[in-house]
Amino acid sequence: MDATAMEATAVTDTGTGTGTGTDRDRTDLTLLVVEDDPAGALAVPELLDAAGASGTRVRIRTARNLTEAERLLTDDVHCVLVDLSLPAPRGSGDGDPLAPLRHILRLAPRHAVLALAPSADAELAAEAVRVGAQDHLFREELDGRLLSRAIRYAVERKRNDAAKVKLAESRLRAQENARLERGLLPTPLLDGSDLRFAASYRPGRSRALLGGDFYDVVRTPDGTVHAMIGDVCGHGPDEAALGVELRIAWRALTFAGLCGDELLSTLQQVLEHERESEEIFATLCTVDIAPDGRRAGLCLAGHPAPLVAHRGGTARLLPYEDGGPALGLLPRARWPRRQVELGGAWSLLLYTDGLIEGRTAGPGSARLGQDGMVEMINRQLAGGLRGEALLEAAMAEARTLNGGELTDDVALLALERDRNRG
Repeated sequence: MDATAMEATAVTDTGTGTGTGTDRDRTDLTLLVVEDDPAGALAVPELLDAAGASGTRVRIRTARNLTEAERLLTDDVHCVLVDLSLPAPRGSGDGDPLAPLRHILRLAPRHAVLALAPSADAELAAEAVRVGAQDHLFREELDGRLLSRAIRYAVERKRNDAAKVKLAESRLRAQENARLERGLLPTPLLDGSDLRFAASYRPGRSRALLGGDFYDVVRTPDGTVHAMIGDVCGHGPDEAALGVELRIAWRALTFAGLCGDELLSTLQQVLEHERESEEIFATLCTVDIAPDGRRAGLCLAGHPAPLVAHRGGTARLLPYEDGGPALGLLPRARWPRRQVELGGAWSLLLYTDGLIEGRTAGPGSARLGQDGMVEMINRQLAGGLRGEALLEAAMAEARTLNGGELTDDVALLALERDRNRG
């Protein structure tokens, strides 16, 4: 054989013993043989016989040296058979019997590779596989059937290896994304407060940890506890990123002493600067609880009002008539701060509209709405649920009523004060 490609055509048995195969039954493979004396090891008739038995059509290309191999190594080559007795390429250093193989592996990282060695060099052949070849063949034992099978197995092994690498890379990216998104979720700063905190979060995006909803809770040096929950319209990665920016800005502005209308006006400026489109807006609910825990200031920016429940009583919505528009809708909007009485022992529940927009009896039924949510929370409170258990039960029941996963992001935040704790 010379450096011109030669083709071995297969005839496939259809199973009747007399029929011939069709092109549909065949798998075309191209083998590049790299050895300095091709006629001494491989013979086309032998490969033809193997092809007829296996149903595989093999096209052979031959190269007498590594330079010629580089020219013939195109994307349609499936497997490379490299003779380990080839002269080492320039610059590879002396004394490395696997230098030709290493050179081919660098040239063909996506191709299956077979190493050809003399049977007396079994240790070298095994080392070739450890270095990266899919398999090794001994020159003295080589025949067409063995070579044909080795080619097919090597190609499949390489495909499986590539699939495993892609799967590992995908898992690594998923783990890195998960760590990043977990890092973007807030860590409440409540040192010195007697309030108990719980939160539950479920993004609408499949396989995501973070959506367009966001929340945070901090205690400022004067003893005031500030809580916030919000929702950027949409629930994709861009909305999630904007939600994180708004949450971080809210925390910084709160520690800087801003609250109420001044804080929300500044947040609207952040939103207007960071959003990709003027159609993007965000709803927000902020609550600042006095150091004695008995009173709170409430601001609503297009967001549903929170629930408050007192020990032994039922939950009710806090007043929402004085709320302002969502952030990003009106350039000179105002958000009045309303004072509300909480009393001695209470539970406060903040939520996003992904909860109340779920269905009550599966697809096509009525929305849960705020009234339905209040009834649901009261049933769970009557069952003695509080804190994290209450939030998880509310999330689970909302999904059950909806007839499956809620389609929008959902964030729930609970603060609780027990006067017996001081």
